[in-house]
Amino acid sequence: MPYQIRYNQVRARAPLRLGLGGGGTDLSPYSCEFGGAVLNATIDRYAIAHLSLRDDDQIVLRADDIGRAEHLPLHLDFPLREGLWLHRAVYMHFMTHYNDGQPLAVTITTSNDVPAGSGLGASSALVVALIEAFAVMFDVPLGPYDIAQLAFSIERIELGLLGGKQDQYAAAFGGINFIEFLKDDAGVIVNPLRMRRDYINEFESSLVICFSGQSRESADIIAQQVGGLKTMSDATMTAMHEIKVQAQQMKTDLLSGRIRDMAEILRRSWQSKKATATSVSNSNVERLLDVSMEAGAWAGKVSGAGGGGFIMLLTDPVRRNKIIGALNEVGGEASAVKLTFTGVEGWPVPSAVNSRDLGLRR
Repeated sequence: MPYQIRYNQVRARAPLRLGLGGGGTDLSPYSCEFGGAVLNATIDRYAIAHLSLRDDDQIVLRADDIGRAEHLPLHLDFPLREGLWLHRAVYMHFMTHYNDGQPLAVTITTSNDVPAGSGLGASSALVVALIEAFAVMFDVPLGPYDIAQLAFSIERIELGLLGGKQDQYAAAFGGINFIEFLKDDAGVIVNPLRMRRDYINEFESSLVICFSGQSRESADIIAQQVGGLKTMSDATMTAMHEIKVQAQQMKTDLLSGRIRDMAEILRRSWQSKKATATSVSNSNVERLLDVSMEAGAWAGKVSGAGGGGFIMLLTDPVRRNKIIGALNEVGGEASAVKLTFTGVEGWPVPSAVNSRDLGLRR
């Protein structure tokens, strides 16, 4: 039985994340055979989705941050792997499962607070935001695990996009999480870290992020990593085991407020990560890391798969402004960042008319 559409305009936002440790161990086949573990934290950068019902016979998809738009006729016969893939796939899922297989005239508009290829999990956060927006519009009771699992299924299975599992869960849950990926695909466990407020404040005050000025295609790097895993390359496997152990050690230090010790693990983790694929780093990333070290940073690494995007740094808070200035002087885009503790949120537009008042039904 089809659900009733509750609102004619809905918005949703999902937070982006910094990958602190364990990145790559959420990739199959490693996570399936050995189990993975990732430590990440969401920040005040968001993927945003807006749904608005239309009174004509069109489906309009817009990605305002990249300046792309497409108009589709009102049917479900369009291919998924063309145009704005993510918009199409989430729309198709909700029409198939919650609208009795009938199309709905709607405008889907999205934007992201960071450039594509940022390494902050922006694509997955966008899928999570789209799912939440449709769930609010259709009044579907989806919890964070449901949303994360659906986002993973749409991206990795339906669309065949390469990548791991951490981004969907970070965006759905929000906060600082130690996420375990059980062997044999037995499940995912999200463990929110319950930290003292002064430890959180110290960690946040120690963070600097810097956009390297170049986006990267994570799928290429992930393909190299997966290739090493499938062939059981000794170098790749050793690096992955080290990365998982380092994530666990980093969690312990973070819970104890030992940010300086955490930075040393971050430094070692970056060296291990570079051993998983040759394209994880490049000359520009290394140049910016060198500049930050000279300005007093303790340690740094690229967030996400690597190859560009955002660099994350840890430093003594008294040196943070100096590091930001040094990086900006050489062409980086550096800033402080705030942690967030709320996952994906969706809400009806306050000025919009309730669709029940309009008699709109699927």
